Amino acid sequence: MRKPSLDTKAEEMAQRRSGWRTIRRVAPYLWPKDQTWVKRRVVLALVMLLVAKIVAVGTPFLYKAAVDKLAGEGLPAAWMLGLGAVGLTVVYGMARAMTVGFQQLRDVIFARVGQRALRKLALETFTHIHRLSMRYHITRKTGGLSRIIERGVKGVDFLLRFLLFSVGPLVLELAMISAILFFVFDVWYLAIVVVTIGFYIWFTFAVTEWRVKIRREMNDQDTDANQKAIDSLLNFETVKYFGAEEREATRYDGAMERYESAALKTSYSLGFLNFGQSVLITAGLIGVMVLAAIGVQSGDLTVGDFVMVNAYMIQITMPLNFLGTVYREIRQSLVDMGEMFDLLEQPAEVEDKPDAKPIKVNGGEVVFDDIVFGYDPERPILKGVSLTVPPGGTLAIVGPSGSGKSTIGRLLFRFYDVNNGALRIDGQDLRDVTQDSLHAQIGVVPQDTVLFNDSIYYNIAYGRPDASRAEVEAAAIAARIDGFIRSLPEGYETQVGERGLKLSGGEKQRVGIARTLLKNPPILLLDEATSALDTETERDIQESLREMGQGRTVITIAHRLSTIADADQIIVLEDGVITETGRHDDLVNRGGRYAKMWHRQQAEAEDDAAVA
Repeated sequence: MRKPSLDTKAEEMAQRRSGWRTIRRVAPYLWPKDQTWVKRRVVLALVMLLVAKIVAVGTPFLYKAAVDKLAGEGLPAAWMLGLGAVGLTVVYGMARAMTVGFQQLRDVIFARVGQRALRKLALETFTHIHRLSMRYHITRKTGGLSRIIERGVKGVDFLLRFLLFSVGPLVLELAMISAILFFVFDVWYLAIVVVTIGFYIWFTFAVTEWRVKIRREMNDQDTDANQKAIDSLLNFETVKYFGAEEREATRYDGAMERYESAALKTSYSLGFLNFGQSVLITAGLIGVMVLAAIGVQSGDLTVGDFVMVNAYMIQITMPLNFLGTVYREIRQSLVDMGEMFDLLEQPAEVEDKPDAKPIKVNGGEVVFDDIVFGYDPERPILKGVSLTVPPGGTLAIVGPSGSGKSTIGRLLFRFYDVNNGALRIDGQDLRDVTQDSLHAQIGVVPQDTVLFNDSIYYNIAYGRPDASRAEVEAAAIAARIDGFIRSLPEGYETQVGERGLKLSGGEKQRVGIARTLLKNPPILLLDEATSALDTETERDIQESLREMGQGRTVITIAHRLSTIADADQIIVLEDGVITETGRHDDLVNRGGRYAKMWHRQQAEAEDDAAVA
């Protein structure tokens, strides 16, 4: 056999470390410091398990006694004489029922512990994903991410049961049966059992380790196929526009073909594993039963002894098969949960300082002080940007695509931290305040408002969940969408569909404005909030935005200059540098970059009007 390469050994070591890391992460859910009820349930479940094992190991003696009684062999004890063959058979059946009953009672007691762990870990993962940076979320694949979480969370309950109920109880049962075979029968019985178990464990572990690699490949292909399906369904309209249904189906089928290939390898290897295990167990069973048969023929053993040996070998076979299944499932769970814990260990790019305090916004002055920032350190986007928005003032940022306009908005909301310089609100550096308090003080109306697949009421109330219905409706009135909502058959309970696709662009924007009004923040960020709308709708929504900005500090990122002509201050951003600043009339009169943009847009508007 070829020796494994250094890279293979290093990969196997990394996998083992990842497996132990996963077990260390899950184990505390069995014995949490602050949850006494969990500890009580764990202890009680273990007691039920121990009783079940003791009853299970003692049951074959009843089977032997009943057979000997019927065969008229052996020297029955007084309690056997009293019960008789029928009574012994009934007791034997009751003992088997008690074994199953205690096992089920164990599962019932432990169920709440497992479900609690599943819920807490799912919540921890969900919360952590929301804490990850914008950089992570714009590169992630939604379908693949959801599948990783789904598989990982499902493995939690199984892994906890393994930690508590599998290895220790299995060893205990095998030890008890081995002791009975040694003391009641002969050392050779024990020798055959030990050799069988040794070969069985070696074979199971070796083949399962080989299958883990195949399983990991299958998981990767499953994730890829799921991602392609989700991506295609989310872009349903684009697929239709380009008549790409067949192309998407081919792309998905290619991913499923690779998954099919990996899944077949998994099935074939499982068949090989099951057959090999069966051969080893059968060989051990035959060996022990041959010894027992010789003992019966020689008169050293009774027929009841023969039956009891067979019962114990079957009892050994069951936990050994269970061991094979458990080890396979554990390795699979460790692979699945390892991916989820990799996700949990993904560091958050933007984190609060240990001594961070809630931001206090009095007037809402926003200061960009010599800001330098780049998504890639080698490619700066903003190059020394300095500007000040006075309390209650209106700032408009214009410029060509790629100049860094939207980046300013992302820095203000602290999706990223600046590389150099400082960004302050009312004199407080954003890096020194908590993110939650900062987000509460800023309202954002983006270019494309994305809504939750829920009711209109839910989407507006999302701005402030504790708002009363009257406040929600008042926000809708202010955003000039209340009349439209009431004209719908289901009113505020109308479902908006996936990402709000049942509403038009203007309607979605008005819902977005309404929920921002309900939030009632002192600082507003309008990121090209009307650029995707037609002129008439834009004019109506622009009026709503103007009313919303009264008494607030407003930063508008705009493409159409007509929408920001009344701003207190306008800056022109080019290649990450402020090239012009001033009010609309001043900038037009200067004849610079802003004036050229203004005249070009005015000419385009006149041409459109002439065509119309």
